[in-house]
Amino acid sequence: MTSRLISALVLGLGATGAVAAPNTKRTSSHAPQLKIISYKETPNGFRSAARGWNSFGIQANPLTTPGWKFDQEHVIEQCDHLAGLPGYDTCSLDSGWSVGGNGDDYGRIMYDEDNFNIPMLADHLHSKGLKLGVYIVPGAFLQDVNKTIINTDVRIGDVCHGDEGLVRCIFDYTQPAVQLWHNSCADLFAKWKVDFVKLDFVTPGSPDNGQHLPADGSGSVIAWHKAIQQSGRKMRLDISWKLDRTEKYFKIWNENADSMRTDQDLNNSQQPTFVSWEVVQRAFDNYRQWIVAGLQYFDHLNIYPDMDNLLVGNNASVSGITDAQRQTVMTHYIGAGANLIIGSDLTHLDKFGLNLLTNKAARDVADFTAQYPMQPRNPGTGGQDAKQLQAWIAGPAPTGKAVVVLANYGPDLGQGGFGGTSSAEQWVSASWEDLGIKGTYRVHDVWNNKDLGKQKSGVKAKLGPGESVLLTLTRA
Repeated sequence: MTSRLISALVLGLGATGAVAAPNTKRTSSHAPQLKIISYKETPNGFRSAARGWNSFGIQANPLTTPGWKFDQEHVIEQCDHLAGLPGYDTCSLDSGWSVGGNGDDYGRIMYDEDNFNIPMLADHLHSKGLKLGVYIVPGAFLQDVNKTIINTDVRIGDVCHGDEGLVRCIFDYTQPAVQLWHNSCADLFAKWKVDFVKLDFVTPGSPDNGQHLPADGSGSVIAWHKAIQQSGRKMRLDISWKLDRTEKYFKIWNENADSMRTDQDLNNSQQPTFVSWEVVQRAFDNYRQWIVAGLQYFDHLNIYPDMDNLLVGNNASVSGITDAQRQTVMTHYIGAGANLIIGSDLTHLDKFGLNLLTNKAARDVADFTAQYPMQPRNPGTGGQDAKQLQAWIAGPAPTGKAVVVLANYGPDLGQGGFGGTSSAEQWVSASWEDLGIKGTYRVHDVWNNKDLGKQKSGVKAKLGPGESVLLTLTRA
């Protein structure tokens, strides 16, 4: 981390080797009670979010990786590098791997043989200890409406009508044959040895982008979940994008998918950098909204957040954000227990990015937050609002262990939700009351690998715009 970051400090007591922070006036003496929320097993049997690499970052930003082509050879090159990163095991193809306008004789999606051989790719990845992911959208191809669903006498056009704007028709999910079509697709994926399915353009959600999506496409999520279950192969189901967070639909997602996109694409499409801080601020706020909704409806969640691709692996001139901001992104993805699906060019990771992705202490924190996601606790009040100076807590677990994040997001660039304007370095403080905990905790600064000793009242750090600290707390 840059030298500008000052290690977290105790409220009123300086940690060893650090300068004591000035006393901070409290704005509230009665923070709301902390509701501890946890993750439980997902509908398809997973106990942590997916971790790996996805092709879309480079596909959408080819200027970041000159000479790269979306084909089997170049995907294998990336994924062979992924195999060397401990803890990451899923190599996921995004849109473009399949034939674009029609399926096989039964209307099932097929791979583009000019660029991919999916069974061979799966065998290669599995030989490296990796798993294969593929991208799909709801519906069957418009050109396939006269084809018959396998092992039935039902034509696709009998149960699928209209045009959703993605060269696909819209299924009537009340028809039994629709489930049989989904089963046949999942069976084909199982035959290919697919391990991860990304289902995009699900509604409610997927705000209009020129398509004609149905108002309620949640049936596609239910159908794919049932299809995966009957296939006999364990596969993750990731659903996308910016999905409805009202109770009715959040429960559907929670009961049928393993992870769900909380935001839209983060990448700088067709630019020489992957991402900008403006959209990162938006991603943080969308996660905040997601977990606040989750706290309303659930005591535990069976679904993990997908905050979109993790674009922190390459140097700042390619990533598009500073090293401090890259670290803050990694901290928030870890804190959320979110999918850690890298979108960077794995063949050109810099030293800083490699440490962000593989740091052992940070990976240990990720294992903890895979069970207890962080939630916002506003400094001074313990509230849940969007704030420029923000605090988060994950846990505590019954053992007393917890994770705390303090952040200064800098001026709101238009999508952060908090409206702050200060570009100054500022103290960010959180008392135990703000965080909803009591007692004495031993505090450790994860990225700086520094023990801050036993603390009785809270933590604070002096942070510039885009900076943050990741802290672990253990009961003393």
